[in-house]
Amino acid sequence: MADKIKIGIIICDRYRECAGGKCFRALKNREGAFDKYKDQEIEIIGYTTCGGCPGGNVEYAPAELQKNGAEVIHLATGFVVGYPPCPYVEHFRDFIKTKYRMKVVIGTHPIPQKYYTTHQQLGTWKSPAWQELIAPILADETIRTAYD
Repeated sequence: MADKIKIGIIICDRYRECAGGKCFRALKNREGAFDKYKDQEIEIIGYTTCGGCPGGNVEYAPAELQKNGAEVIHLATGFVVGYPPCPYVEHFRDFIKTKYRMKVVIGTHPIPQKYYTTHQQLGTWKSPAWQELIAPILADETIRTAYD
């Protein structure tokens, strides 16, 4: 196995009481955005919320995660599947990359099928920008259904 990758996860505050079950299952199974680490050991350094709209904790949390060794920040899948999707997710990504010089991945676990179906009906993810954002967490229908 290659070197250990140290990851921090930031979740949308509307899911602040989430225990992280889907994220940690996807991590263990190397599914969704964690698929990219198939041949690597992973250590979760921290798990926190954005702090609520417009994401005040995003200004400070990456510093703490970085001090504890995080090399990559994952902005959880909830940012793109919520109703409506987070209007700040791209800003968060760009801010963390610029200020902290860290890699940022949008997504954790695969998109659950129930969210996929709804967003397809709403046309939320039709644009090329959204297609790029959801690509790492799209998965196939069988996997999406397993995350419902």
